[in-house]
Amino acid sequence: MTRYDLIIRGGVIIDGTGSPPFRGDVGVIGDAISAIGDLSGAQAERYIDAQGLYITPGFIDIHNHSDLSILEIPTADNYILQGVTTIVTGNCGSSPAPVTDVNKDYRDFVRKQWPGIDVQWSSFGEYLEALEKARPSINIAPLVGHGMIRSSVIGYIDKKASEKELEEMKRHVEEAMESGAFGMSSGLIYIPSMFADTRELIELSKVVARYGGIYSTHMRNEGVGLIDSVIEAITIGLESGAPVEISHIKASGRPSWGKVSVALDLISEYASRGYDISADAYPYEASSTTLTALLPKDIREGSRDEVMKKLSDPAVIERLRQGLGGVVLEDRYISWHDIMISYSPSHKELEGMRIDKIAEKMGLDPIEAVVRMLLDDGLATRMIIFGMRREDVETAIKHPLVAIGSDGSVTRPGVGKPHPRSYGTFPKVIARYVRESKILSLQEAIRKMTSLPARKLRLWDRGIIRPGFKADLVVFNYYTIEDTATYENPHSYPKGIEYVVVNGEIAVERGRLLSGVRAGRILRRAW
Repeated sequence: MTRYDLIIRGGVIIDGTGSPPFRGDVGVIGDAISAIGDLSGAQAERYIDAQGLYITPGFIDIHNHSDLSILEIPTADNYILQGVTTIVTGNCGSSPAPVTDVNKDYRDFVRKQWPGIDVQWSSFGEYLEALEKARPSINIAPLVGHGMIRSSVIGYIDKKASEKELEEMKRHVEEAMESGAFGMSSGLIYIPSMFADTRELIELSKVVARYGGIYSTHMRNEGVGLIDSVIEAITIGLESGAPVEISHIKASGRPSWGKVSVALDLISEYASRGYDISADAYPYEASSTTLTALLPKDIREGSRDEVMKKLSDPAVIERLRQGLGGVVLEDRYISWHDIMISYSPSHKELEGMRIDKIAEKMGLDPIEAVVRMLLDDGLATRMIIFGMRREDVETAIKHPLVAIGSDGSVTRPGVGKPHPRSYGTFPKVIARYVRESKILSLQEAIRKMTSLPARKLRLWDRGIIRPGFKADLVVFNYYTIEDTATYENPHSYPKGIEYVVVNGEIAVERGRLLSGVRAGRILRRAW
């Protein structure tokens, strides 16, 4: 008789494919699922009683920003307690490698923001080795960031890449892909990705496609220019041959509300023709990014020291006052009250406050307040923008080609007031969109968190409960699962996630993270 290392007994299994639930047991040997069915007569080293609970594949966060924080907080508490067993890093054009003499100031930036991290790596492969040494609690599937590739060759300046520079960038992409990257991401509202033209992105994506990777993009505009941005993303995919993942699809700002449906129709049309085009979204009506995103691109151009020098010029402040009086962010027409400061290392008392109130408190106008915080924080200030509407978020979440991604990061409790998505994304989808509003069936919600992102990444041994697949599993109480994180109190873990298994090892037991269990792996794309 087969003896198992672990048997999860008596639960309702949702296998991740979208198929109807069924009752059964799951047997695990080593790091893999060995059997599914009636295992009542079988023996095991450990048992989990799942009576009255649901058993699903571990959740895969297809859009995450824990590239550096996972090195300092490898236990990844705020993700594993959501049931997340795999995160995809390197998004929005931002990855910690490659680092060259051209962008070596990145080392100083990391040292200031993450004192416990010493950037000794140069290549993408060396960064992955550093990740492996950290022994994270969850699996990591890395992307290489276009912004980091461009800065390593050209720096942070606004110029068209020469043929020589483009060839050098291609070599960096090749190194990352050969090291195991799952693809390349772009962040086309950020310096320096925003300086790339479509041809540059196509040429680099051709390299990605050759290795079987994806092109994931934070598009140029998520406001009134949303549709043009979707068309550019699709064009890059069609001309390069790389599958396209449109990051955190949304319509931000009142003039763009309603455009999400048009964007999704475009994606559906090309997907129906056999092109691998899809998207991801998070279940919140607010986004989050750096406060520098408010600035015109010519002011953001250059090194951090150069940007801070510009912001110290009274003439620049006056120019900002004339241009951002509205305030206009990517043509979104966002007001100062719509922007909340989520992180300010030098002004902790301002975290959680809106910019209009901060300006009053400082006795400054909003522009001066923004510049003051950026200068005091060394450009590290972060914000939350309340610019979406509920109907558009629901439209994105329920679309069959949209996976769930948090767009958050592993974070240390008590530091700043980060977006609650870092603590509650996956439980919120089940609690709000399935149990309460019934926008999704439970099996469809689980598919969007498991097999859909796994298929996109070509993780052929994860995301589904099947014999031979890796034993990344979540056991939760459907009736009590709840996200508890709010904008006012974001550092709050969810309820209802009873057990989490990572590569066959129990990492969360009865809702508590087990200390010392670090079973995650650095996943590398096979080619």
